[in-house]
Amino acid sequence: MPQRPALFPVLLAGATLLLVVHGLGRFIYTPLLPWLVEDGLLSVQQGARIASWNYLGYLIGALLALRWHRVEQIRRSLPWALGLHILSSLAQTQAESADTLSALRLLNGISNGLVFVQAPSLILEWLARQQRVSSSGLVYLGVCVGLVLSSVLVSLSDGLLVGADRWWPAALLSVPLAWWGWRQLSQLDLPTETAPDPTAKVPSGRLLDRASTPLFLSYAGAGMGYILPMTFLPMVARLQVEPGDFLVDSSWLVVALATLPSPWLWNRLGALLGDTLALRLSYVAQLLGVLGALLIPGAPGILLCAVLVGGTFLGTVLLTQRLARTLHPHQGPRLSAALIALYSLTQLAGPWLTGVWLGMGGSLHSAFWLGAGALLWGLGWMLLVPRRR
Repeated sequence: MPQRPALFPVLLAGATLLLVVHGLGRFIYTPLLPWLVEDGLLSVQQGARIASWNYLGYLIGALLALRWHRVEQIRRSLPWALGLHILSSLAQTQAESADTLSALRLLNGISNGLVFVQAPSLILEWLARQQRVSSSGLVYLGVCVGLVLSSVLVSLSDGLLVGADRWWPAALLSVPLAWWGWRQLSQLDLPTETAPDPTAKVPSGRLLDRASTPLFLSYAGAGMGYILPMTFLPMVARLQVEPGDFLVDSSWLVVALATLPSPWLWNRLGALLGDTLALRLSYVAQLLGVLGALLIPGAPGILLCAVLVGGTFLGTVLLTQRLARTLHPHQGPRLSAALIALYSLTQLAGPWLTGVWLGMGGSLHSAFWLGAGALLWGLGWMLLVPRRR
């Protein structure tokens, strides 16, 4: 009997790539934003617009992944996406204007969207071949470690680096990690797709049907619901919390620490309760977190939001991806890319609408009502998704 291949190196490689593009690429912008504003490089409104450019890039990357969804296409495009991440990250260290940074965050978002879809999809297909799909959620531990690492890098470099130089630690660390992660995944034993048997029944290529449509509509709400606290919570903490409170400088660290057990926890809950029921619970938890920031004044509300949203949003991602593959097992990577594209589209709308709201004289704190409404929408549609185990 042939020995089963080891899971750990594969999951670690995928987690490393998600750490690079999501932790050191995308979400390091969140703890950096208050410092970039303080350094005079950006205004709060410019910061919101730059976030929107990054999310637009993420949408473009996800749409490209929807186009390049076959195993052989992923093998070709994934290293180029990682290279784009490295180049744009290094160039950010020289970005002294909001326009330049917007263009670079767009490129960084494209690489992030591609890698965030393609790396887990490649691993999920490999796990399905090994009949070990239940471990798929563990690859998202890389995002959790990346969030903690981004917070630590920003804190340690404070006082040493100013302005655009604050991007250097993340840019330099990305180079060896991206190289190692891709080197491991490039060696995965996955056969290329063969031409279908003309006499066999061809499975439907439809992405939307009675089972999957509510899941898509629900996931749209998840994208807009989580992105506002995940982009602006440190900024809101500075505006809402009493000076000297540890949350003024450490709210992002609390979010990051809350994410650490979340892939294991939600992966386990999905296995015990079924992915559908676990997903419904994740929407309830995120909604309570955003409402906490809105309705509970000062530090307690910020802390509740950081813990509940930080500890839940990755569970929503991994459970949705796995449930979608259960509904349409014959088109896993394509379905994953379509879901991420929709998710990124609603993420893009969140900061853009926040910028519009700020321009009309609204507050950053009150913009969180948009996130609460989106999560309520997602929960409502999630109740219509059929139970699958």
